[in-house]
Amino acid sequence: MTADIRVHRDDGILTHTESLRSVYADAFCAPPWHEDEARAAGFVSRLSADVRRAGFTAATAVRDGEVVGFATAWTTPAPFPTDRCHPQAAAGLGDDRAADWLCGGREVDELAVRPTAHGTGLAGRLLDAVTADAPEGRAWLLTSVRNGRAMAFYRRHGWAQATHPSPGGKGIVVFLGPHHPARSLSVFNGTTDRVTPVRSR
Repeated sequence: MTADIRVHRDDGILTHTESLRSVYADAFCAPPWHEDEARAAGFVSRLSADVRRAGFTAATAVRDGEVVGFATAWTTPAPFPTDRCHPQAAAGLGDDRAADWLCGGREVDELAVRPTAHGTGLAGRLLDAVTADAPEGRAWLLTSVRNGRAMAFYRRHGWAQATHPSPGGKGIVVFLGPHHPARSLSVFNGTTDRVTPVRSR
């Protein structure tokens, strides 16, 4: 049975808190992330604040009454944030590009599906659901260079890699969405096939 994608714009998504925690744990406690239950609980705690962010948009995938995947996103504020992995994004792009390309855009924070849903196209549908109405197509996200599967996934879905840390390192990569106006200005003019593949943070 095909999963039903539901878009949420407010704290109504919090009615699914326990299911979201379970999906998060299924997705990120396994390799290559190796996160623990505390990180899943931390995500749920953050979500109660994240729903109040400007431009908050989330999507849940429900199949047979069970949440099997979700995505969350919001509008990146100005000035460009300095918490979490944002400083690595600014370092890779430069402060001016980070502000010009990312502030005011739709920032994808988390994208997770249960392992049983891998290979079904569900992750792509969730990603599309939270970025379809991004302002002027300005969707973007961060992921780890360590996760070759995630890197390949975003490339297959038309996202352009805009920063290029060492493939063997632990750096954070900025991806610009398929309709982002800065794609043609990004590193290698949006071409990613010259970089050896090596989560939204």
